[in-house]
Amino acid sequence: MAKEIAAGISKASTASTSSIKEAGGKRQESKEEVCPYCKGLGYVRADVPVGHPDFGKLLPCSCRLTEMARHRVERLRALGNLDALAHMTFETFVPEGHGLPPQKQENLRHAYETARAFAEDPSGWLLIKGGYGCGKTHLAAAIANRCVERGQPVLFVTVPDLLDHLRATFGPTSVVTYDERFEQVRTAPVLILDDLGTEAPTPWAQEKLFQILNYRYNARLPTVITTNHELEEIPLRIRSRLVDPDLTQVVAILAPDYRQVGVSPEDSELSSLHLHGHQTFDTFDLRDGELPREEVENLRRAVEVARAFAQEPDGWLVFTGVHGCGKTHLAAAIANERVRQGYPALFVFVPDLLDHLRATFGPHSLVPFDKRFEEVRRAPFLVLDALGTESATPWAREKLYQIFEYRYNARLPTVITTALPIKELDPQLATRMADESRCRRFAILVPPYLGGGRRRKKKKSRR
Repeated sequence: MAKEIAAGISKASTASTSSIKEAGGKRQESKEEVCPYCKGLGYVRADVPVGHPDFGKLLPCSCRLTEMARHRVERLRALGNLDALAHMTFETFVPEGHGLPPQKQENLRHAYETARAFAEDPSGWLLIKGGYGCGKTHLAAAIANRCVERGQPVLFVTVPDLLDHLRATFGPTSVVTYDERFEQVRTAPVLILDDLGTEAPTPWAQEKLFQILNYRYNARLPTVITTNHELEEIPLRIRSRLVDPDLTQVVAILAPDYRQVGVSPEDSELSSLHLHGHQTFDTFDLRDGELPREEVENLRRAVEVARAFAQEPDGWLVFTGVHGCGKTHLAAAIANERVRQGYPALFVFVPDLLDHLRATFGPHSLVPFDKRFEEVRRAPFLVLDALGTESATPWAREKLYQIFEYRYNARLPTVITTALPIKELDPQLATRMADESRCRRFAILVPPYLGGGRRRKKKKSRR
């Protein structure tokens, strides 16, 4: 029987499907087009001795195996809705991005080449991580489409949809059992899981994902995973399977959202930098002739610190001082200088930031909370103005702490202004700002600037 099946497989590509013709009112079959092994039945009986596990069984013929493989590919495409992503190929991807600086162009090109190499020879795991709209899904779909072109079965599915498919099998009208669907995913020849981390983190969901990934990890089955989360944010059990350097290639895409082409971070509706365009280092008033010499020197030193940070942002910079002392002007000057140099900068007034986040829960919001939150948390350069003036609700404290904690661990350049002493801020935030290894604090020790101070000083001296 083994020889019979093998022979059938080798001839399956040349044997045509049987055709039925009408001749003289009778149905006739062309002998040349009927499978010589199953005679058109699609099944053959195993030629094995009595006692063999396959004795008496009907097995699919080689001519039917090809058709079954085709149907399996179609089912996998339908399950992952891959037809809707047919346009996402390597040919339609732009490896240089849109208006990216050279360093990010090189990074995106590397991600493109890595994905293309994986598509030609799927082996091991490929983890692609990056922010919203950076091209992760396009590259993952391009891998899937290339596999399909080559005739290799592949399952592409977003993680939330995958979990919905599994839950749906428990319904009374489901035509497939849970075990069948679960095995279909777990043993897929090539599995692509898009948007890991966007699923509801229920214990059941985490358990199913771990079972799938653990099985594929042990079996070394080709797997592609995309996520907009850092590895530290992924549950430990799953993360332990993703970080094995002997199995997984990790590609981090640094490009911003391509859908925001022509809209720089400073032009985002979150940013109020356009309102501070006039606040530059050149327009900053040292108030010489108005303030005592030691206070003028303090302002001069603040400008030097701000200029140095604008040239080489490293870690965090916190300006403290009373309202109107010049904190916001210097913070805006830093952001404007970064933009002038061709780098992105996001300038946000903290109470406005929290209002923008709350607005995403409204029924008419066009931006989901996660995207808005990530826009701030992952900003390449962030200015948080007037920290401490927000309404200190538990929700507000939690969101600010999440932003602080992420940027602290990722060492992302951040400028913070506050009129409160550090010790009077939320302790979780104060702890991060108190770390002198990552954060420089500068206290501006001058009274509020009211304008026209120098003229008032001169008039007073004439009297």
